[in-house]
Amino acid sequence: MNEFELLELLGDARVATLATIRADGRVDLVPVTFAFDDRTVVTAVDHKKKSTTELKRLDNIRQFPEVTLLADCYDDDDWKQLWWVRIRGRAKVHESGTECDRAIDLLCERYAQYAEKRPKGPAIVIERTELTGWKA
Repeated sequence: MNEFELLELLGDARVATLATIRADGRVDLVPVTFAFDDRTVVTAVDHKKKSTTELKRLDNIRQFPEVTLLADCYDDDDWKQLWWVRIRGRAKVHESGTECDRAIDLLCERYAQYAEKRPKGPAIVIERTELTGWKA
């Protein structure tokens, strides 16, 4: 599949799984909402209930910026609809500033919930280094 087809599939996904690396070398996985443009994928700490906004994924990225994001579609009734898209990249946490604002703007364009209640951040910006995928 070419890049355009993979990004088109990614646009169909409403949630993805973000993988970060912990200080002890283990991998953490967390579902995230996301938005993207030609070279970056973004997500942010939003208003959904959390015990803290200082999330482990933020610490992980600050220590080990290499991340993987996986979006997929599974249809138990029609395996011809199956697909997955994987993005690997280098992530950076933005607490404020232009990159944080741009990331949150992208999220607000993609999700009505964020347009109604804008995430305060911080934002995670992933510079894409690899884009792969598969479709039935």
